[in-house]
Amino acid sequence: MSYYVYLLTNPTRTVLYTGVTNDVQRRLQEHAQGLENAGKFTGRYQCNLLVYFETSPDARQAIVREKEIKGWNRAQKEALIATLNPSWAPIDLHTWTGG
Repeated sequence: MSYYVYLLTNPTRTVLYTGVTNDVQRRLQEHAQGLENAGKFTGRYQCNLLVYFETSPDARQAIVREKEIKGWNRAQKEALIATLNPSWAPIDLHTWTGG
């Protein structure tokens, strides 16, 4: 099983959310369903656009990586996103081919 560390942003690209999951597609659907829930971070800030993800074969490694990224400043997170997605275009997992 693979685990994923992912970054979401909002339509104006002003907020970043870092998460970890074993099913990115399901988790993105959960975030999208929660957009009306102002009590949750992703709902309050309308974060539902996937702009970065990486995989890990181990849950513990993925959690450690998530915590590492959460500790970074905005510039570091932007640089990480730029390594995979320099234009910050929302990633569609159905069509993404890795390049």
